[in-house]
Amino acid sequence: MNRRDALKNVAVIMGTAISASTLAALNGCNTAGPKNYTLQMPETKALLAEIAETIIPETSTPGAKAAKVEEFILTMMNDCYDEKSQKIFVEGLKNINDKSNEKYKAAFTNITPEQRTELLTEIDKERVAYNKRENKKDGDGPHYFQLMKELTLTGYFTSEPGATKALRYIKIPAKYEGCVPYKKGDKAWA
Repeated sequence: MNRRDALKNVAVIMGTAISASTLAALNGCNTAGPKNYTLQMPETKALLAEIAETIIPETSTPGAKAAKVEEFILTMMNDCYDEKSQKIFVEGLKNINDKSNEKYKAAFTNITPEQRTELLTEIDKERVAYNKRENKKDGDGPHYFQLMKELTLTGYFTSEPGATKALRYIKIPAKYEGCVPYKKGDKAWA
């Protein structure tokens, strides 16, 4: 079983909500697909690493950078998403940097973690409004931050640090237990 099939199966088993665009991308993975060379630039990787780390920061568990989520996102974008989604994603990265320069007079990678959180919170509110808008058209793509958040979460929780440190993990489970007591503050199961 390859990683793409495993991700789909995990999403189904855990009842995880994956958007139609992400599910379509997982179904359409093709390493011979369109390559967006902007996504292969070191500056893009560095920017994406900081965005992912802002979404899932290091706390008592490793953050998105430790899980190398940016590499997962770039691989998925290049190998699995169509040109339209890639364009939305790249324009979204540029938009984040532009908003950072406009608001803080510095690139996203050069602002403080608090400023990054504040900026991405504003962008997330835009994403929610975009998804709730009434004038939706069939050809409209997803909001760029929707793609970033979904790929960050998928990449993190399917990585070794995400699955073994952020979630409860049993290397070799002894048996299936359909009903396990949950105590407030317990981690979810990997």
